[in-house]
Amino acid sequence: MASRVGLYGGSFNPIHCGHLIIARALAENVGLSRVILLPSRQPPHKGDRKLADAVHRAEMVKLAIAGEPLFEFSDFDLIRGGPSYTIETVEHFRRTLGAETELFWIIGGDSLNELITWHRAGELVDACQIITAHRPGWDAINWQSLGTILNEAQVDRLRDGIIPAPRIEVSSTDIRERLRQGRSVRYLIPEAVLEYVQRLGLYRS
Repeated sequence: MASRVGLYGGSFNPIHCGHLIIARALAENVGLSRVILLPSRQPPHKGDRKLADAVHRAEMVKLAIAGEPLFEFSDFDLIRGGPSYTIETVEHFRRTLGAETELFWIIGGDSLNELITWHRAGELVDACQIITAHRPGWDAINWQSLGTILNEAQVDRLRDGIIPAPRIEVSSTDIRERLRQGRSVRYLIPEAVLEYVQRLGLYRS
């Protein structure tokens, strides 16, 4: 039986418990043998927003998943040059893991709506199975817009990849704001990540 590997990219600025809960829920639903977390050097759709240094974001991801056999860390998107285009990441892991491995790219519903702006979006849909975390009470996917850049079979493939996921009201934006205000983020990020953030004074300004 071919292995099924999930790829989970993002700025992870910082990684939080919501990321991990969603990743596990989708992995269990789809039957992934492992999920590779890929912090981005500069996500193309984040504009010029300042990110914590890549070294810190990488270390926080590694701390968050330490001792968890389902999750792995990769610095592929951090060390390569240029924007972190998803299709290029998928092509890399296709070469690395072989044609027999089934690749899944994990995103949220908001990212699915942004797919029309992604680099080589049609090729990406064909190169892997995009699985979208669908939160309860949220159904705002603009299928008509996606149909302007994708053919009918590709749109159907995206529909098939919509997976029910827990509704987790945690965001990196809110965590950064709480840290700037000196408020607690305990239980929002893994304890080891919290200790790292506090020790280095990250996100205080």
